[in-house]
Amino acid sequence: MMHATIRRHWGALAVAGITAAMVFVVRLEGRVWFCECNRLLFWIADANSSHTSQHLLDPYSFTHFQHGLIFYWALAWLVPRWSWQGRLVTATAIEALWEIVENSEFVINRYREATAALGYTGDSVVNSLGDLLACVIGFAVAGRIGWRWTLALFVGIEAGLLLWIRDSLLLNVLMLFWPVEAIKNWQLGE
Repeated sequence: MMHATIRRHWGALAVAGITAAMVFVVRLEGRVWFCECNRLLFWIADANSSHTSQHLLDPYSFTHFQHGLIFYWALAWLVPRWSWQGRLVTATAIEALWEIVENSEFVINRYREATAALGYTGDSVVNSLGDLLACVIGFAVAGRIGWRWTLALFVGIEAGLLLWIRDSLLLNVLMLFWPVEAIKNWQLGE
């Protein structure tokens, strides 16, 4: 009976284990549980606030939602025979690994040097959990709406974020790996 239950719910158990491992590692990296202001907020709308990346959700949560959109279709293409559950576990593991890498001193310093995130100190644990959740939701949405709507949604989020916070997933990747001073100045409002 126990074996059948585990087999039926292996995906949920794997996601829970991956999440716990991510929390453990980001705590080892020195990340705080939540904002040092001693308040836990659900949403922070200001991308340039010291509260960004310290509470559950912020404008950058949309980029993690986009990760889920990408992971769904990339995994559906790369491993089409895998179950939805297997691909979800893989997407969760990739996102958790990104959260660990993103919160390493090397990447935090890279963000400060190369991007407009001058005061970035890393994500709180709660924010990393929110980012992971956003990715999982993006993955689930992509599986429901088809690739055309997923592409339209991805482009819409990119455009919306560029207009709203002068940043986006694609711009973030560009600035992290190949910084462009003119873009950084635009992001800073100069």
